[in-house]
Amino acid sequence: MHDATEEYLETILEIEEEGVRPIRARIVERLGLSAAAVSEQVNRLVEQGYAELLDDRRLALTVRGRALATSVVRRHRLAERLLVDVIGLEWEKVHREADRWEHAISAEVEAKLVVLLGDPATCPHGNPIPGSAHRVDAQAAAATPLALAPPGRVRVERISEKVELDDGALSLLAASGLIPGHEAAVLSTSVEGTRVLGDAGERVVPANVARLTFVVPV
Repeated sequence: MHDATEEYLETILEIEEEGVRPIRARIVERLGLSAAAVSEQVNRLVEQGYAELLDDRRLALTVRGRALATSVVRRHRLAERLLVDVIGLEWEKVHREADRWEHAISAEVEAKLVVLLGDPATCPHGNPIPGSAHRVDAQAAAATPLALAPPGRVRVERISEKVELDDGALSLLAASGLIPGHEAAVLSTSVEGTRVLGDAGERVVPANVARLTFVVPV
């Protein structure tokens, strides 16, 4: 029950980060669960004082719920940094592994991780780590979806949390060299996707992935 509570609160916060209204249907899409299962767990969140159901069907985190959600997201993204920067796990595998770690990291271990990792501003996918003393710079915050980028060179800044749940999409981005901090040239965009030229050669990023991969011009 504890892990389910944290997972739902984390999901609501991540949906908010993307500027999407956090309603039950979005949680169903994100977690791949039935509408009945999601409704049951959402009702529990409300009963426990972690969230409120508003008149427009939107879920709003309470102060208590937001504090716990922020803590879980912070531990998850610190775990991802540890897995990539220290342990050397492949970029496309760290999200799933960090899902297991986030529930077990204590406050004491979290503090040690911050020191060990140098209090990073973002996770390996470019998403901000809540509570970091370092801020994401203005250019990164204004990144554009790859699907909307005009032809020219770009640098990958961030991958949406929604893509992190798609192992195939992560593997494609990794194989294409389209991970945060890496550069590529946008060649063209069509309904099928965006054609790019990077270190791995010429690739087409499917439209649904290109819309959730954020870049800045270089």
